[in-house]
Amino acid sequence: QVQLVESGGGLVTAGGSLRLSCAASGRTFNSYGIGWFRQAPGKEREFVAGITWSGRSTYYADSVNGRFTISRDNAKNTVYLQMNSLKPDDTAVYYCAADRKRTTVVVTTLGEYDYWGQGTQVTVSS
Repeated sequence: QVQLVESGGGLVTAGGSLRLSCAASGRTFNSYGIGWFRQAPGKEREFVAGITWSGRSTYYADSVNGRFTISRDNAKNTVYLQMNSLKPDDTAVYYCAADRKRTTVVVTTLGEYDYWGQGTQVTVSS
């Protein structure tokens, strides 16, 4: 089992940047694919970005492709989401999730993830 804790959220003006962190407990962190999801008020939780357990593959939602970058540091049991050129539409609670299936492609389906963090709020003002 793995426990996930997100951090790095906050208030930023449009065009600014934030880096979110997803810190995981457990010695098998490098066996998990990690995904970032977000949920805005009144909307469903949606996939944002993901990275496979090996780190060899990443995948992004069209809405963030080219602006966000996901990476992992297995020595620190941490996955990062660098968010640049932020827009008001990026405002949401951001969650990281872990998938234990060791796939070679990024899992984008919410229901396929096994463990979830509590989320961190990102607010982008115009």
